[in-house]
Amino acid sequence: MGRGGMQEMQREGEVAKRIERVTARIPSDVFLWGSVASIATALGFMFARKRQAANFIGQWVPTLLLLGLYNKLVKIAGHDRFSQETH
Repeated sequence: MGRGGMQEMQREGEVAKRIERVTARIPSDVFLWGSVASIATALGFMFARKRQAANFIGQWVPTLLLLGLYNKLVKIAGHDRFSQETH
């Protein structure tokens, strides 16, 4: 597949491009430390015998880690990478 074919496959909508521009500016550490803070907070609620609050906050961990993964993917393989190579 030629270079033009790769460019066609990688086209993103305007909304996706805007989201990628914003999320690429956020340091990946933010998501990692947010996850660690959520784990610590959930543990604190567990020790305080507030199980419902602990479960609620504990469910943030996988979401934050997935957002961090998305952030990293945008930085590595976002739409800008192919746009800059073709100019």
